Amino acid sequence: MTVRNTKRRRTAGGRSGGGEWSCRSWSPDPVGATAAEGAVRSKGPGRYTFLPWLLMGLGAFSNIIQGRSGNPWLAGAGLLAFNSLYISVVFFSFNPRLRDSRYPLYALGALTAVTYAIALGFGGNWFLFFPLLSLASGTVRKLRGRKLALWLIALSGSAGYLAGRHGGDPGDSFGIGYGTFLSGLVTATVLSLFDTIRELDATRQELAHSAVEKERLRFSRDLHDLLGHTLSVVVVKAEAVRRLAPRDLDAALAQVTDIEAVGRQALTEIREAVSGYREGSLTTELDRARSMLEAAGIDPVVRQSGPPLPPQTGALLGWVVREGVTNTVRHSGATRCDIEVRGDADRARLTVTDDGRGPAKAPGPSGGSGLKGLAERLAAAGGTLEAGPDGRRGFRLTAELPVEEGGMGETAEA
Repeated sequence: MTVRNTKRRRTAGGRSGGGEWSCRSWSPDPVGATAAEGAVRSKGPGRYTFLPWLLMGLGAFSNIIQGRSGNPWLAGAGLLAFNSLYISVVFFSFNPRLRDSRYPLYALGALTAVTYAIALGFGGNWFLFFPLLSLASGTVRKLRGRKLALWLIALSGSAGYLAGRHGGDPGDSFGIGYGTFLSGLVTATVLSLFDTIRELDATRQELAHSAVEKERLRFSRDLHDLLGHTLSVVVVKAEAVRRLAPRDLDAALAQVTDIEAVGRQALTEIREAVSGYREGSLTTELDRARSMLEAAGIDPVVRQSGPPLPPQTGALLGWVVREGVTNTVRHSGATRCDIEVRGDADRARLTVTDDGRGPAKAPGPSGGSGLKGLAERLAAAGGTLEAGPDGRRGFRLTAELPVEEGGMGETAEA
């Protein structure tokens, strides 16, 4: 898996308002992303989106101006109270700190009482405030779901019934009831849809961040294992060159040739690790382990038994051989190292045992980052890794893996 820095793109523009509903996409930068940047980036209907709907009350306002309302002052106070409570419900519902509180419900209750009062008191165009009440109900987050459905049924039914009782014809009565139900339903559906879009954006952000963290962990683990092993081989063979040069120049030159080959192979492996395509080989790692142990003056004993292992299982066990032998050469002071591979149709087991100073000299307070990385690798494949003392002296590293089905196995080599 390769990771690319994708450039952030934001669409210009501020709040959506004036009745315009928009959904602007935002492409996150998975490398520089943080949990805070995983906040909502998709624009949806805002609080100002619902204010132009108050123009539906122009008919009632016209009745007040023309004196067709029974009590203009009382009608004006009712209209002002409705508008104020409507704006309060909408603003509370879109306030991040208040939308999940009870304030929107309290304001909606007051708005409901005012709506019924002015509709019953003045009739006519004042029944158009029921669809506005329904629209405001659709913005209240705590009311969505089954509660909202029951509320809209009761509200639209009562609005249609009262409109018919106050002299409206059946068509007007049905229109008020239908408009009341539809206003709240559409509003709640649209807002729920945009909430889902925001959640999906946040989830995508988290997934991108998680993928980058996993890639960083893979890369650091591979780099540690590759460079730790390779540099250890180079150091051991360089020491062998220093010892052999005064008395056996040909043997020293052979070690220099090995150093060159190890360096070239390390470059290839690092390139493959960066690209994520490196496939290890248990046979190759065992050959390298023999060479490394012999150059360090440690007697290698390698035993294999059982059927050939699938490539994936062999690759994982190859990492265990690499790490175990590297730690033996660097920290154990051992004179002998036994590597045993046993497998059957279900599981494979690899053991690396030395007769050195034991785990007290192992790197790090908890076995080193290499062993930790190995444990993570094996756990991801359903395997286990155990490391600890082998009797009074020495150190034992044991790995077990389930044998994956399919594929050709490696040829067992005694």
